[in-house]
Amino acid sequence: MRPGRTAMILLSVFIPLIAGAGDEDPYLWLEEVEGEKALEWVKARSAKDTAEIEAAPEFAAIHAELLEIFNSRERIPNPAIRGAWLYNFWQDAEHVRGVWRRTFLDQYLVESPAWEIVLDVDALAAAEGENWVWEGASFLPPDYRRCLVTLSRGGSDASVVREFDSATKTFVADGFFVPEAKSNVAWKDADTVWIGTDFGEGSLTTSGYPRIAKEWKRGTPLASARTVFEGEVGDVSVGATSTYTPEGRYDLVYRTPEFYRGTQYLILGERLVKIDVPEDANLNGIFKDHLLVSLRSDWTVGGATYPQDALLAIDLDAFLAGSRAFTVLFEPGERVSLAGVSSTRNHLLLSTLDNVRGRLYRLTPGPDGWANEEIPLPGLGNAGVGSTSDDDDTFFFTYNDFLTPPSLYLVRDGQAPVQVKTTPAFFDTAGMQVAQYEATSKDGTRIPYFLFTPSGYTANGENPTLLYGYGGFEIPMEPGYSAATGKAWVGRGGVYALANIRGGGEFGPKWHQAAVKEKHQTAFDDFIAVAEDLIARKITSPRRLGIVGGSNGGLLVGACMVQRPDLFEAVVCQVPLLDMKRYSKLLAGASWMAEYGDPDTADWEYIKTWSPYHNVDAARDYPRAFFYTSTRDDRVHPGHARKMVAKLTDLKKPVYYYENTEGGHGVAANLNQRAYMWALTYAYLWKMLR
Repeated sequence: MRPGRTAMILLSVFIPLIAGAGDEDPYLWLEEVEGEKALEWVKARSAKDTAEIEAAPEFAAIHAELLEIFNSRERIPNPAIRGAWLYNFWQDAEHVRGVWRRTFLDQYLVESPAWEIVLDVDALAAAEGENWVWEGASFLPPDYRRCLVTLSRGGSDASVVREFDSATKTFVADGFFVPEAKSNVAWKDADTVWIGTDFGEGSLTTSGYPRIAKEWKRGTPLASARTVFEGEVGDVSVGATSTYTPEGRYDLVYRTPEFYRGTQYLILGERLVKIDVPEDANLNGIFKDHLLVSLRSDWTVGGATYPQDALLAIDLDAFLAGSRAFTVLFEPGERVSLAGVSSTRNHLLLSTLDNVRGRLYRLTPGPDGWANEEIPLPGLGNAGVGSTSDDDDTFFFTYNDFLTPPSLYLVRDGQAPVQVKTTPAFFDTAGMQVAQYEATSKDGTRIPYFLFTPSGYTANGENPTLLYGYGGFEIPMEPGYSAATGKAWVGRGGVYALANIRGGGEFGPKWHQAAVKEKHQTAFDDFIAVAEDLIARKITSPRRLGIVGGSNGGLLVGACMVQRPDLFEAVVCQVPLLDMKRYSKLLAGASWMAEYGDPDTADWEYIKTWSPYHNVDAARDYPRAFFYTSTRDDRVHPGHARKMVAKLTDLKKPVYYYENTEGGHGVAANLNQRAYMWALTYAYLWKMLR
């Protein structure tokens, strides 16, 4: 639909009352991301609404505090071990776009390391006249000299890939270069990369990702790259990669027909040999010539049944010869799940969640099986393995919780962990408390949530409370230190609640699978149950309760807002999915149909019952919600938020809107933008809930 036509449609005050219910959506013009009329609407609406939020008494002070926090030089410079060097990407007030830098381990351990700048992104952007945002670098082992640097314009998922020489600190003249696209690029060897990108018509899936994997030789045109595998147009993506281990290199092809389901092949000469595991299993790598597989469903094979969420290991040669005698490295419990798998040269590192609290283990294969040692943590918070070394058994891990700032620990050659860096306390925790409660959902399931309360808190029903949730894609919400939340919210007297609803990964695949497709309403029921529990315990009241969520979490809070507007006074809906009739046609939306269903089939019968955009009721009152998104978000289309705001506005429902013109799915392209975004968020919450 052209903007001129929709401009006339919008003159009617009656059409919006049935928007989404008829054959045509009168707000389709807002899906034209760079459309002139759409951008005029975005600019005017954002300026008007942000000015009103900025006028809140709390905004200026919170904005100044968050600028100081996000740009603080006291933050931990998270290291990435690459051969003898430790690399770090760093942004602050002087390096807005950031600098990529490096140092040696012994130097890193001193209080003020001497950093060598490898690439200055601010200088590069100025020299090339581009709005570059750093997206990372992929090194070629084992010398870690050459790398593939990924840069995006404005923070979008589509990016440019350029070969870089870390010794000369320059881009390689006539080196590998991939034009802007959503590409899969990986090293094979010094003169070869695996490449999946936009090769022209028919080369992408309906989700916008590569459908074809090719092998590209140095010095040859990209168009001449040799095809090694082709997937289907309806797949999510296809790619090829190489896994480098101390024992050798393994070349693999992967095909992902939908989220949570895929097939991997080993490339053996000119043959592709299928890795014969369940399609919904995760391939966790190859360690000491052992194939590592984690399960998303029970698997009966070789005379044994292995449980969902178990981590299995088997000698790769034996597996290819037909053996299915797996060793179980991790077996889940009722509320214990696998969170992550990584490795050093001789150890496998497992992180787990035990009732949503982190634990860390080091496993070592030997003649008598696998030795298993728990690595002690400072508390029951959030722990995760950071960077590891393939050359020895050095690795870093982090720890934090609601009250404890992040600390970085170093473990060398099987020794005990040593704290080497810590973030300063950005807020005063005196009198603050953390508790874990459970709510009972509609179907009787117990839903845990964390409660972070300020000094002087009493359960009187009058506490301004922020409830955060996600509930999708098997992603767990873990307790962690947030300087922004502590300073701008809890430190000012607000209560923060973190819900561990189904759809997430807190208790493994089963917790996620309980809220997919026709069961997705379960996630909303769980979140509503937590809100009701906060009210029943007199922690807060509907007048003082706000909810926040982004991306899938934006869908969550959008659905809960239209289903139970009586429960909430404030809603922050970030880069959301909202129009679930058209989501699969917008950008990467088709890749999420395994999560939500296909609205062009009978699945629409259940999707339409909770699609926020289609359940706005002209006769109901809603909280004055705050929606925000990014023009450069090429993952979740900004049209979701735009259309919802336009529809609510035309129904005379008060609403706030902000759209950053850059930033991608993260909304912010740099730390200053991030500080502004969160200052708006907390100022809005105080405005609505104080």
